[in-house]
Amino acid sequence: MRRLLAKPPASDARAVDAWLGANPAPRTIAAFAALPGEVDLMDVIARHPERRWVFPRVEGDELRFHAPGNPAADLTSGVFGVREPSPALPVVEIAEIDAFFCPGLAFDARGGRLGRGKGFYDRMLAAARPDALKIGICSQAARVDDTFPESHDIAMDEVIFC
Repeated sequence: MRRLLAKPPASDARAVDAWLGANPAPRTIAAFAALPGEVDLMDVIARHPERRWVFPRVEGDELRFHAPGNPAADLTSGVFGVREPSPALPVVEIAEIDAFFCPGLAFDARGGRLGRGKGFYDRMLAAARPDALKIGICSQAARVDDTFPESHDIAMDEVIFC
């Protein structure tokens, strides 16, 4: 488990840049502020201002998305120590989101995702548009043979192993 929590090198996000270059259709993308061991997307986001980037905020048992003007500066420590947007920022309805970049402790090549156990992402992804892309993003160290998904787990359409 320790290897899953190791901080990935900064160069790892290049695979996300490549994905964005190959997939111009998603205009509104839900991103995440990285926790230790997760791929940091802030430099990627800064290099792609043509996209509309939104971030989740924990509200009760759900995630609500907001569009910060400057994600690197507009996110503050929130629930569980995750950086999240202020509730005063514009709300973006889940139906407006074309793709979801999802963090996780581990992913498998079949799109299985091991989250942190609270179910926020699975509940949110279950409510997303059927055509919205679900993209797992993780370091190579977080790649596992099997995540042993349960019936409530939402599979990723694709996983970017950085």
